[in-house]
Amino acid sequence: MTDLLLERLCQRLGHKFEQSTLLELALTHRSHGSRNNERLEFLGDSILGFTIGAALYEQFPQGREGQLSRLRAQLVSGETLAKLARELDIGDCLRLGEGEMKSGGFRRASILADAVEALIGAIYLDAGLEAARARVLAWFAPRLQELSLETVKDPKTRLQEWLQARKKPLPEYSVVDVSGAEHAQHFIVECRVSGLAQPVRGEANSRRAAEKTAAVEAYKRLTGQD
Repeated sequence: MTDLLLERLCQRLGHKFEQSTLLELALTHRSHGSRNNERLEFLGDSILGFTIGAALYEQFPQGREGQLSRLRAQLVSGETLAKLARELDIGDCLRLGEGEMKSGGFRRASILADAVEALIGAIYLDAGLEAARARVLAWFAPRLQELSLETVKDPKTRLQEWLQARKKPLPEYSVVDVSGAEHAQHFIVECRVSGLAQPVRGEANSRRAAEKTAAVEAYKRLTGQD
């Protein structure tokens, strides 16, 4: 990994590390060796949950606990974190073991999501809590702005209710492929829906998440909405 690559990543993250070793550690997957980003991931997960929770509390003064919890779960989900990692091009900077490199680990959603949390933990250790919170809020600003209490629904629930309202059969989900090691499995799920000629596929690091991804795509195709 070149210094230029890391420098460009820091520019995208919006944080220049005083302790470059923390940045390198945050980008090191456990497949690379015993010194890896798992502890930083634990730390970053805690900071992320608190920061997003506090932001939602301020943004939605009328929001009930259940609504705020669902919004937070949506924002800090592995799927959302993996998307954020791809937007920041974190995958290109990951340090992976040979096996993960060959299997395309730099694209794996679970690895990308973990790296985001590890980077949050690294920024906290490098510059303090306020710096870490500021980066989280900056990274999540567009997603926070798009949220509404009226649209807080699980994708599968939203699709099911749409179909029920039109007296159509409920969607059917089936796993068509599972790959990867046990600790980093990759699921492909098909969702068959009345009104769509072909089944819709979703991919994620868990069956449940893959079903949600498929439900989102099915709903989009049926309604033309995101």
